[in-house]
Amino acid sequence: MESADKAKTVIAEDVEIMGSIKSATPIHIDGKLNGDMTCTNGVVVGQTATIKGNLAVDSVVVMGQVVGNITAKDKIDLKSTARLTGDIRSRRLAVEDGVTFVGKSEVNPSGAAQRPPVSGEARSAGHEIGPEQDTVLSSDDDKTKGGRFFGKK
Repeated sequence: MESADKAKTVIAEDVEIMGSIKSATPIHIDGKLNGDMTCTNGVVVGQTATIKGNLAVDSVVVMGQVVGNITAKDKIDLKSTARLTGDIRSRRLAVEDGVTFVGKSEVNPSGAAQRPPVSGEARSAGHEIGPEQDTVLSSDDDKTKGGRFFGKK
């Protein structure tokens, strides 16, 4: 879904929406949205679009600017003109050369929840990995103990 022809709802570039959008039909947005978007179908964020909010969609093509998190059941397609600040999660991800992306990504084709392994060594050293923590490799312990483990930042 990359063109406005397939979208049942088109939000023109001179339109600014303050609030959330919920839709079951495809949406093409070229305007501004200050709020969250939930769509059980495809979404196209056009080159002139600016979204400040989270997107929960089936699939999305981003050509404009998004400041917020994107969760897609199927695919996130970031075109070369896309500017994204936020975390993304989807089954599939396509990124063209030239994209600006600042955030974390989780791409999982199987859709199964995955968590990083926690070794016994990390637990005994007092380091636990929670679901919302970043993991980093501790190089000091790698040299002294001859092993590797993940710990808190």
